Amino acid sequence: MRIGCPREIKNHEYRVGLTPESVHELIAHGHEVWIESGAGLGIDAKDTDYVEAGAKIVDGPDPIFAECEMVVKVKEPQARERAKLREGQVLYTYLHLAPDPDQTADLVKSGVTGIAYETVTGPGGTLPLLKPMSQVAGRMSIQAGATALEKAHGGRGVLLGGVPGVMPGKVTVIGGGVVGWNAAQMAVGLGADVTILDRSPEQLERLGMYFESRAKTRFSNKANLAEAVCEADLVIGAVLIPGAAAPKLVSRDMLSSMKKGAVLVDVAIDQGGCFETSHATTHADPTYVVDGIVHYCVANMPGAVARTSTYALNNVTLPHALSIADMGWKAALRANADLAAGLNVHAGKVTFGAVAQELGYDHTPVEAVLAD
Repeated sequence: MRIGCPREIKNHEYRVGLTPESVHELIAHGHEVWIESGAGLGIDAKDTDYVEAGAKIVDGPDPIFAECEMVVKVKEPQARERAKLREGQVLYTYLHLAPDPDQTADLVKSGVTGIAYETVTGPGGTLPLLKPMSQVAGRMSIQAGATALEKAHGGRGVLLGGVPGVMPGKVTVIGGGVVGWNAAQMAVGLGADVTILDRSPEQLERLGMYFESRAKTRFSNKANLAEAVCEADLVIGAVLIPGAAAPKLVSRDMLSSMKKGAVLVDVAIDQGGCFETSHATTHADPTYVVDGIVHYCVANMPGAVARTSTYALNNVTLPHALSIADMGWKAALRANADLAAGLNVHAGKVTFGAVAQELGYDHTPVEAVLAD
């Protein structure tokens, strides 16, 4: 199979879909890999590194979109990339379609076969291709929030860890999954006063056993959520419904009860955000203020630590890329139900139920596609 990896064009996105090491593996399996010139510079991977791994370097993205059977990326294709996609081509990347009707419409129109990293499943319903970026984003959320809390950045001027004789900052983490767990680890490490909310008693028990007295856990209902948000200096939104739009858990009315200069970090922004007042921002202009509350809503947080993120991502995406290339996408999905869960669109049809429901499309089950 001919596999192409274009340079990412989203604002301040420095990750790359394939590392030189991943290219070497694909070449060893007998495949051809085309890399857009400069695609790996954000992780300090030069064109010569890819050539040594066996790749062909091409100028610009057009040859990749025109001639490659599978396109491997990191972020969802931007409008000018979507215009180049075509029927019969496999797109393997993060998509986050539920909150993005324009992208969904373009992918449906193109006829492309879109396999989304974020809905590929693992044992017990886990999301192994999302997990490493959730780990990165969770950890980054605390350092981003701590920076936004500084007075020079519009925050309250609170040091999360405090100092002897001064109370530490209060951090509320909404959601105790991978993002929330990693955010809490970082906040606890800084010495903050941490509260984690979740709706799963089993998850709360695991969190309580892990953090012991270093963090508090609370069941997430409306009253507890409102109280925890009101008391917080920093709130981390870490909720996820796989493939679907994130629920709006913090309303605009709740902002009036918060401390002026408090910070909201919405890690769920890729799925539309879990704060009513959230809208996506970029690393170039990461924050804005609503009713005196600082919002940090960067939609590609892990792109800021591109080398760490790219290698962590390739560790989990490469095995499926090899399966798709070795077997063809349909045979690979038939052989692996977890990978089949990643199919979001195919030949003008929406194949992921939550996306179809959210955006008003007819749902074509993956099983029906694979049976053809």
